[in-house]
Amino acid sequence: MTTLLVASTGGHLKQLHQLHGRLSGVSGPFSWATFDTPQSRSLLAGEQVDFVPFVGGRDPANVARNLAHARRILKAREVDTLVSTGSAVALPFFALGRARGLTCHYIESAARIEGPSVTGRMIRRIPGVNRYAQYASWAGDGDWAFRGSVFESFSARTADPPSAIRSVVVSLGSYRGYGFPRLIRRLLEILPADAEVLWQTGDTDTSGFGIEAHEALPERELTEAMRAADVVVAHAGVGAALAAFEVGKCPLLVPRRLAQGEHVDDHQIQIAEELAARGLAVSVDADELTLERLLEASAKAVDVRADPPPFETLDTRGVTAS
Repeated sequence: MTTLLVASTGGHLKQLHQLHGRLSGVSGPFSWATFDTPQSRSLLAGEQVDFVPFVGGRDPANVARNLAHARRILKAREVDTLVSTGSAVALPFFALGRARGLTCHYIESAARIEGPSVTGRMIRRIPGVNRYAQYASWAGDGDWAFRGSVFESFSARTADPPSAIRSVVVSLGSYRGYGFPRLIRRLLEILPADAEVLWQTGDTDTSGFGIEAHEALPERELTEAMRAADVVVAHAGVGAALAAFEVGKCPLLVPRRLAQGEHVDDHQIQIAEELAARGLAVSVDADELTLERLLEASAKAVDVRADPPPFETLDTRGVTAS
C-alpha cells in the first residue's frame, strides 16, 4: 500500500517535500500528485509522480475536474494514506479518500499564521480528516493539532559576508495572476551596475525593465544559483524561503502587499515577520530596500538541522500514532 503526497506546486510542494521525511506514524512507499512545472519535475526527479490539472485559488471548476484524476490515482497506486500541505488540489483526493475509509492528514501551510486557509476550512467539513496547524497559537480545542513547523528543520547563524554584492538571485515565486514589478524597479535602483543577477520572475511583466528574466526555473538550477550567490532576494513566499534555507542562505524577504495588487491578501507580511523573528531571514518592504539591507542578509547563514524533531501524526481517532 502507498502513501500519496498531494500538493500544489510552489510553497505547498516545497513544504511537503521537506516535511514528509519527518512524519511519525506515516510510512512509505511514497507517491506524489501535483502539477506539471519545472519545479515539480526537478524536485521530484526519480520519484513516482502523477501530474494533475492545475487548480488555482477559488477555482471550483478545476477542483471538480480533478475528481476523475483522484479516483484513478487512488485506485492505481493502491493508496491507504493521504498527506497534503494544500491547497485546493487536495479537496477531491480527501473527499474520495475518506469515502473509501483512507487515513488522511492535512497539514495547513506555514503561510497561515493566524488561522486556516479557505481550503483548510473546506477540508474541516470532510469527516475524519486529521488536521494540523504549524502554529500553536491557533491550534487546540480538538480541532487542529500542533505537531511542529517546517521551519524547525533549520537554524540560523552568522556568516562571513562578502566585501561587496557581486551576485544576486531574485525569486518572485510562481503564483499565477499577480506580478511584483515594484521589487524589480527598486532592485534596479540600488544594485551595483556590475552585479550579476539571476531573475526568476513568475507572472511579473518584465518588458521595459531591460533584464533577462525567467518565468520559472527547474528547482535544482534555481537552488544551485542561490548557493553560489552573495545574497538571495525573494518575495516572502514559504517556498522561496525554504529553497534558500536548504542551500544555507538567509534570504532577504520582501512581502507582496494586497494594497499594491501584488497578492490576494497580506499573509506574506506575516511570513516575513515570522521568519525574521526566528533569525532565518531579513524582512523589508520593497520601497525601503537598500544595499545595506542586502549586506545584512549576506552576513547571516542558515543550517539544515541533522535531526529535526519528528512531526507526530494522529490516527483516524485523533490520538497520537505510535
